[in-house]
Amino acid sequence: MASGGNVQQPHSGGNEEGKKYTKALAVLTTLFFMWGVIAVMNDILIPYLKKMFDLSRAGSMMVQMAFFTAYFTGSVIYFIISSRRGDPIEKIGYKNGILLGLGIAAFGCFLFYPAAELQVYGFFLGALFILALGLTMLQIAANPYVSILGKSETASSRLNLAQGVNSLGTTLAPIFGGYFIFHYFATWGEPLVNQLGEIIRTDTGLPMSVIAVQLPYIVFGLIFLLLAVLIWFTKLPAFSTPGEIKKGAGALRYRHLKLGMVAIFVYVGGEVSIGSLLINYIYELTQMPEIEAKSFLAFYWGGLMIGRFLGAFSLRGVQKTSDILVMIGIGLASFFIIYLAVWVESGFVFPIADMLPFLIFIALNLIAFRLGSSKPARTLFVFSVFVILLISIAMLTYGETSMWIIIGVGLFNSIMWSNIFTLAIRDLGKDTAQGSSLLVMSILGGAIIPVLQAKLADILGGYHFSFFVPLLCYIYLAYYGLYGHTVIKSKDS
Repeated sequence: MASGGNVQQPHSGGNEEGKKYTKALAVLTTLFFMWGVIAVMNDILIPYLKKMFDLSRAGSMMVQMAFFTAYFTGSVIYFIISSRRGDPIEKIGYKNGILLGLGIAAFGCFLFYPAAELQVYGFFLGALFILALGLTMLQIAANPYVSILGKSETASSRLNLAQGVNSLGTTLAPIFGGYFIFHYFATWGEPLVNQLGEIIRTDTGLPMSVIAVQLPYIVFGLIFLLLAVLIWFTKLPAFSTPGEIKKGAGALRYRHLKLGMVAIFVYVGGEVSIGSLLINYIYELTQMPEIEAKSFLAFYWGGLMIGRFLGAFSLRGVQKTSDILVMIGIGLASFFIIYLAVWVESGFVFPIADMLPFLIFIALNLIAFRLGSSKPARTLFVFSVFVILLISIAMLTYGETSMWIIIGVGLFNSIMWSNIFTLAIRDLGKDTAQGSSLLVMSILGGAIIPVLQAKLADILGGYHFSFFVPLLCYIYLAYYGLYGHTVIKSKDS
């Protein structure tokens, strides 16, 4: 995910200044990787807490509600302060804003230790809320900062690179995070017991322990602190925002921005909802235990990585046959990278034949890019239509067929955030920064939509037909890509 705003581009400099920006960009991309890891770890945490507290499907989705409500809360607070007193980042600087976000995120991670020790669900949710507040600050500070670390004409390239690294984190986290929580650390310490005094076990029969969730988040907290130290000693160039922040909510005059806020809301909600319930849904379809299902979750999130790398290439304009061949090469190479990670983590026993159906969806993704003709709005519409068809077919089929179709949706989620964001802030002028803040607030969809789908699953007694909820989300996204993005000038703009 990314956010943007009107920021001053750096002055051109010599080779020394170019190297300085390259070093700074290299350090900052580690932030994108880490918040990709920590965000998708919720998908591993949900089945763990569901068993730990014997939660309903809807109850377990409070994890995502706490996490994404923090994004909304943090963005609202930032928006109010920036509107009334000036941009906080402008006052304290990008570097200090990033350090503040890292400190808050680390504190939230460390709170997992007492939450697990006391075994209080509300404590877990509170820790997640604080962790996400830190990530919100990182989103606000790091995304626009990456865009100004170099020439303005290459800003999109740098953000695509950073988002690709973010997707790498979301791809690897389910593989290794699931391994540590459901396997490696599962037998460490005293096993968890339910209210009847019975040992709580994973789907493979291993006893679940408190340490299994404490240690990974302690490690995450330490990594955030190490990143803070690294950034503290890294010389980062300082930039300023031209002009003053306007008071009021002038950006809301723009119809395409308001419709874009809804688009971000439903996109984030649909994407997160599918990822959050995927492990439990795979078990419902195939009786596959968590330790195996989390590898397929990696392909769902890995699809976003593949699609974003393809999008970075395709959206610049694909004209020659050689361009198409390069995209095919990117898709295949990315597939084998994901499979290699899964294969190594599984102890070299995961057969590649089990993953070959994913190649079908990579081929469909390449076709969708071709139909999109390198145009952001058209590509958003085409990708949304593909997802609508995929989800509809998934609800009409069962077993591994449905499983792979839902996993394949990840490939088509890939370019949606960047395309929606770009279309929504187009022609906002001086209201661009304020419009960006409003779009970040709309990440709240990640808190609401998963709960709605889980609630419907509780009512229906299963996840299968609950995909009607994200289906509605993608129908709206098709509308936004086709008509809703159109800029209609306000009389007083």
